[in-house]
Amino acid sequence: MSWNEPGDDNKDPWKGRKDKQGPPDLDEAIRSFQEKLGGIFGGGSNSGNSTPARSAKSIIFLLVGAAFLWSLSGFYIVDEGNQGVVTRFGAYTATTDPGLNWHLPSPIESVAIVNVMKQQYIEVGYRTGGNKQTGSVPREALMLTKDENIVDVRLAVTYQIKSAKDYVFNVKDQQATLRQATESVQRGVVGRNDMNFVLLEGRAQIVGDINVELQQILDSYQSGIVITDVNLQDAQPPDQVQAAFEDAIKAREDKERYINEAEAYRNDVVPKARGAAARRIQEAEGYKLRVIAESEGEAARFTKLLVEYKKAPEVTRNRLYLEAMEAVLSATDTVMVDIQGGNNLVYLPLDRLGRGSNRSSNSSTRTRTNTTSPDLQEASRSSRPSSRSRDTRGR
Repeated sequence: MSWNEPGDDNKDPWKGRKDKQGPPDLDEAIRSFQEKLGGIFGGGSNSGNSTPARSAKSIIFLLVGAAFLWSLSGFYIVDEGNQGVVTRFGAYTATTDPGLNWHLPSPIESVAIVNVMKQQYIEVGYRTGGNKQTGSVPREALMLTKDENIVDVRLAVTYQIKSAKDYVFNVKDQQATLRQATESVQRGVVGRNDMNFVLLEGRAQIVGDINVELQQILDSYQSGIVITDVNLQDAQPPDQVQAAFEDAIKAREDKERYINEAEAYRNDVVPKARGAAARRIQEAEGYKLRVIAESEGEAARFTKLLVEYKKAPEVTRNRLYLEAMEAVLSATDTVMVDIQGGNNLVYLPLDRLGRGSNRSSNSSTRTRTNTTSPDLQEASRSSRPSSRSRDTRGR
């Protein structure tokens, strides 16, 4: 059935539009809201005189609750290794230690948490990407040396915060300030030294000078930063002259290698030459002592022989002759045969002849031994006159 069919007036949508009233009164809306608040906080709207009192209590209760919640927002926790810097309307108030702390809620006081134990670092002259790729920053890396050469120097500075108050209040942009100070000190130190000193043997001194001077500048700023390490990542000439510089380095290394080889050869030859010279000197000294000893031994022997000769000239003369002939004939292979006193059978003692040759070789060996041992020769020669004198006296 449609809405306009006869007999059903309730389906007319325009029916009763003229019966609606205007917008509600504002006072009536406020009164209704107050009555609801009074019902919430335990009061009714039976008495008109008690309505203002209930309203005042309700407002006080709301204010107290809001103040309590506001005060709870002042609690904060400082983790281990951090410090909290509390400021009141922007002015420094206190530095708090790790743990649960409280400050006047915002906007009266605020706190800045600073990590004072973390080792932080900055890169000067290069930047490390997310995949550990290193990119050069020529504006920071290229600098002039004392001998007017350009070098590419890259530094990594590790630092730590020693004063949270100074770090927060005295320096506006800490990272940028530290990087600019490092670059300034680095350029000053490199500019005082030659290119070879910066690139080769002076790296440790360069790093030490940068560390000291950078710390002095940061202390003068009262930055609250302490430099823990300065690492020279790379120091090399620009890419345009890198090949020529590598050739110069190779030539210098070849020079050092040749010098080391010459030093090694000298250290090998000079001790040998000194040893040979010392050996020759000792041989000469030994020859000198041997000749002197032989001369002294011969003189002593002849002196003692002269004494015996004066005692018995004839006997001593015969003795000397026989000893001389014995010495001469014992060294030869000559065989003497007495034909008149012998028979038709001539016997040659070949075995004795062989022994005679052995004796001759032994005598020559003894001669060589006496030559190399002058003390033994002198002792043997000095003992001969006494034996002869004893034989002469015995005869």
